[in-house]
Amino acid sequence: MSHAPAPPAEAGGGALPRSNAVVAVLAFAGIVVSLMQTLVIPIVPELPRLLDAPASDTAWAVTATLLAAAVATPVMGRLGDMYGKRRMLLVSVVLLVSGSVVCALSESLVPMIVGRVLQGLASGVIPLGISIMRDELPAERLGSATALMSASLGIGGALGLPAAALIADNFDWHVLFWTSAGMGVVALLCVLLVVPESRVRTGGRFDLVGGIGMAAGLACLLLAVSKGADWGWGSGTTLGLFAAAVVILLAWGWWELRVEQPLVDLRTTARRQVLVTNLASIAVGFAMFAMSLVIPQILQLPAQTGYGLGKSMLVAGLCMAPSGLVMMATAPVSAAISRAKGPKVTLMIGVLIVAAGYGLNIVLMSEVWHFILVACIIGAGVGFGYGSMPALIMSAVPASETAAANSLNTLMRSLGTSTASAVAGVILAQMTTNLGGYAPPSENAFKVVLAVGAGAALLAFVVASFIPRQQVAAAGGEPATEGSVEPVGATAKS
Repeated sequence: MSHAPAPPAEAGGGALPRSNAVVAVLAFAGIVVSLMQTLVIPIVPELPRLLDAPASDTAWAVTATLLAAAVATPVMGRLGDMYGKRRMLLVSVVLLVSGSVVCALSESLVPMIVGRVLQGLASGVIPLGISIMRDELPAERLGSATALMSASLGIGGALGLPAAALIADNFDWHVLFWTSAGMGVVALLCVLLVVPESRVRTGGRFDLVGGIGMAAGLACLLLAVSKGADWGWGSGTTLGLFAAAVVILLAWGWWELRVEQPLVDLRTTARRQVLVTNLASIAVGFAMFAMSLVIPQILQLPAQTGYGLGKSMLVAGLCMAPSGLVMMATAPVSAAISRAKGPKVTLMIGVLIVAAGYGLNIVLMSEVWHFILVACIIGAGVGFGYGSMPALIMSAVPASETAAANSLNTLMRSLGTSTASAVAGVILAQMTTNLGGYAPPSENAFKVVLAVGAGAALLAFVVASFIPRQQVAAAGGEPATEGSVEPVGATAKS
């Protein structure tokens, strides 16, 4: 393992401005990548007409990005640990720009799906950015920086919806992708100019068999989860994919435990702090995404339903946007609580706030301001939760495995959001009302989804309670765990 450079805090008086620039650039790159989540939502209903393809096929413009992101996130993390985190960050942003250009030039389904796959392959930016921060920032700056970087996943999604709706309402749909390409180019140039390459690397060979096995297993699992409602949960295709996922992932785990340099170090992943944090992350991802499914739909349903507010996609997006700003604002608060009480406490506070937000939404569903208030409360809870997870992960793994460990944690959140989409889709499809021959989800269906979201947040609270007790650093550093590998912010030694 290479010797790490001295922390920026020891490098002289210019360290703080340089650290701030690195944080700003990495957070911007994370927000740009997370925009891909909501980029196509305003045009999804129009895609069959725009691409001259059936709706069942155009749905792959969303599904393909999900699958590509699930595969790319842990792979890019491992490659970052091996060959350089900044290098793989640049590769990820180049993939995003390339995918955006392909989509912007597309007039049919196939190039659109290819472009969306390339955009999904850029998803490793956020865990790579967190890992770069660990290598480059002084300990006293690290907590708030990683909290902001982690929360950028939610920030970009919340801010992207109104921006995408505004562009789609006023310009040709291709402008959406030219805009994302332009933002990607800006992020690429900023990373080239500002972000240094860390010398903390593992070296070694890439586990190609492990990469293929994990990609196949995750693809089967996420396909079954995301398309099960369309194919039928009891259909041979869905059940076959679930069975294939179980078999492939078990075989993959057997391989990873025996290969000398695995793609994912399952022994490290099985450490109590890492394992429990990842399990909690699934529940938090589920809880976060339930809000994104319910609030925009109720806002846009016709007022004739008795509970819909009849607003446009743009208005619905603007109602969600403040939650992204709240996530950004809570990053330093999350870091301060983690320093004082430990990130376990921060995570538990966050998921309780999320549960309270959903509970409030069940009784407040009649005015626009109700949804803005609820979105902000849930956004604050998500900001606390997402901000605490990198600290929990990094205090339990060596610096040389930071990118891979954070990537796996990001993947766990994605599994939670995918599961939330599937579960909510089933509930909303089964509990409907009649509106002149149209069958929208009933008010009770939305309340059930909100209750399930609250339940997922409470489950995350219970799971998080099993995270080992934290030892709070007295000298202003980040919290460490009993038996942890090294405190967050520490540099690697060979």
